[in-house]
Amino acid sequence: MEQPSERKPLRADAARNVDKIITAARHCFREQGPDVPLQTIAATAGVGPATLFRNFSDKEQLVLSALSRELRQHVDPVAQAGLDGMDAAEGLFNLIDALMRVASDEANLLSAVAGRRGLLLGITQGLIEAMATLLERGQGQGSLRRDITIEDMVRLVAMLIGAVDTMEPGSEAWKRPVALAEDAIRTERLPRPLPEQSDIPGFSFSGRG
Repeated sequence: MEQPSERKPLRADAARNVDKIITAARHCFREQGPDVPLQTIAATAGVGPATLFRNFSDKEQLVLSALSRELRQHVDPVAQAGLDGMDAAEGLFNLIDALMRVASDEANLLSAVAGRRGLLLGITQGLIEAMATLLERGQGQGSLRRDITIEDMVRLVAMLIGAVDTMEPGSEAWKRPVALAEDAIRTERLPRPLPEQSDIPGFSFSGRG
């Protein structure tokens, strides 16, 4: 399937339609869950189903495009700031924080492609490369454990994102497990308390379902 990054440049009117469809998709997924029909998204965007399908062949492509836009807007700049900064460990965890915020805010979008690892890899490969660079730099600076590999990091982030299913969408409950992970990966624990569970709205062991 054509990845969002491979799409050809669009005419101005077509680009506006794509933007309206992606914006509507994010709204509909947040409000109605991962099973929202494409016809509902088209109606919310104010376009016909034919216009939607002309730009997105199926729901997967629309979801990946919406997720890709969120990563470009909210995570890529954080990754670049980390690569440009002096403290690699801080840059790495700022990147993870940004990823987790998107995962929480767009939980239903992620659920729509749950288990499609190959598809998600297509829009996250650049972030994984940035994470690998920051990990290596942090190990060289002595702030991150030298026995941690990028494979460990990718699996750890995947587990953290998976934990979003136990939280209210859009909450900041992810901050506590991320802080625990940071304590495990740094060579020295930061002199700060863990985020208080009582201060995190919407915490639930029962998940969203």
